[in-house]
Amino acid sequence: MKVCKLRRMGHAEQGAALELQVASHFADSARLKLEAVKLLAAPIARGIQLMAATLRAGGKILACGNGGSAADAQHFAAELVNRFERERAPLAGLALTTDTSALTSIANDYSYEQVFAKQLHALGRKGDLLLAISTSGNSANVVAAMRAARELGLRIVALTGNGGGSMAAEISAEDVHVCVPHVRTMRIQEVHLLALHCLCDGIDTQLFGEKK
Repeated sequence: MKVCKLRRMGHAEQGAALELQVASHFADSARLKLEAVKLLAAPIARGIQLMAATLRAGGKILACGNGGSAADAQHFAAELVNRFERERAPLAGLALTTDTSALTSIANDYSYEQVFAKQLHALGRKGDLLLAISTSGNSANVVAAMRAARELGLRIVALTGNGGGSMAAEISAEDVHVCVPHVRTMRIQEVHLLALHCLCDGIDTQLFGEKK
């Protein structure tokens, strides 16, 4: 509902209209999640297996994204290093979005497109895994990170939406692509967060057994 129309309403009418707007978001989000699980359960399960195998073998998971996807990368890394829903040993996760000196120096001296790729070349080792997140699938710096990962021999788990964008072309048969079947950023981000929680829970189960 347009802002100007809301302003012409009384306080009670505005409240009722806003409640309907909120309810619409809840319904749309729930509907997408229930529909998406048919497409996403299998790739998320493969992502769990790939990440668990990486960590079990002594590798680490490096995560990147921009904006809300940067927050998701940091959220995921924190769940690994600290804990998810159980007491267990710390797991090797690192978000490439948090070192402001590295990010700004790379962007200033080279280009913003290289902010994740250069960190990967410095920190990534064969046997590690890249978690690449972009709602559009077209983030140039995330695509560059995927190409760097390929050069280094890292496997990739990509979270996208909107058909996968440019990132879809960077996915090999050995990688995992979780592509949310939606075009709206907020809806894609909501499913990405659910997917990340599924990955965290599945990793814990794979490495430490079922919760008691």
